[in-house]
Amino acid sequence: MAGLIQKIEQYHGIRTLLEAELEAVSTIFRRQLASDLPAVNDLCRHVARYQGKMLRPTLTLLCGLAARADDAEWTTAVGDSHRVLAAVTEIIHMATLVHDDVLDESELRRNAATVNHLRGNETAVLLGDYLISNAFHLCSSLGRPDINRRIGATTNELCAGELLQIHHREDWSIDEATYFAIIERKTASLISLCCRLGAEEAGAAPEVAEALGAYGRLLGIAFQIQDDLLDLVGEERVVGKSLGRDLEKGKLTLPMIHFFSRVDATERLEMLEHLAQPNGTVQPLRISALLLASGAVRSARATASSLVEQARDQLSLVPPSAAQQLLDDLACAVITREF
Repeated sequence: MAGLIQKIEQYHGIRTLLEAELEAVSTIFRRQLASDLPAVNDLCRHVARYQGKMLRPTLTLLCGLAARADDAEWTTAVGDSHRVLAAVTEIIHMATLVHDDVLDESELRRNAATVNHLRGNETAVLLGDYLISNAFHLCSSLGRPDINRRIGATTNELCAGELLQIHHREDWSIDEATYFAIIERKTASLISLCCRLGAEEAGAAPEVAEALGAYGRLLGIAFQIQDDLLDLVGEERVVGKSLGRDLEKGKLTLPMIHFFSRVDATERLEMLEHLAQPNGTVQPLRISALLLASGAVRSARATASSLVEQARDQLSLVPPSAAQQLLDDLACAVITREF
């Protein structure tokens, strides 16, 4: 995110404003998770390293800024509720990462050892629960039951998406509709809510808030497709986390769905034989080669690009401003990122 913000430094000081707001969000994040127990603080400091792209807080703030047509009003467009909501969504996201690492048995995230690898699954599960609990405790400080309910409904969707994905483990026949049902819930739902709440808290017109919510949903789907591509054809030292976990855990993602839809019986059988290998013996380089040769990677990227274009189209309903332009730039960056 820092590189993207740097890119539009010329837009009326928005870079400086966003950096200051994100630092305020990080301060709220740290204060909320602070404990009188050193052991808990050590764990929270470790998981704070997972903060990288800060996509969800950035979208919450940016959509608040974009809701104001007059750039001169930016200093009043984002308030305390934006900062709290941005921190809440980031804490929820951190909790999902901690739990995901347990489910995937990952050892590396942001080029550092995962909590489950360092301290075991019991500690990681409880830390994830601690994060979720703190997210709702922080949210309740707003005194807005309606927001609590909406965030609760979204976390329900998020968990339901993960459960649906687990239900279909090692099901190499699922279709695109099932895949999109999974990622709309587990990834796009929270990103969409960030955008919509950010706009609403800034007093956006209903049609603008709806457009930004749709932008977030489409962006979230494209973001997850890119994540799934990186898990298959990315470089671990660049991505900064354990790769190849989707296949090892029997998760069929879009590139693989496209592969099975376009190859003949011989190529299909070869892939299935690779996927049937015990964990730790799967050959990711060979699988990547098969995916690239079939055009499945290119096809999945094209799908992500199409979703990004649809997300950008939603921005035509948002008043023109530097914030709107940054949302447009951010959408493009989602599918060109390598981490």
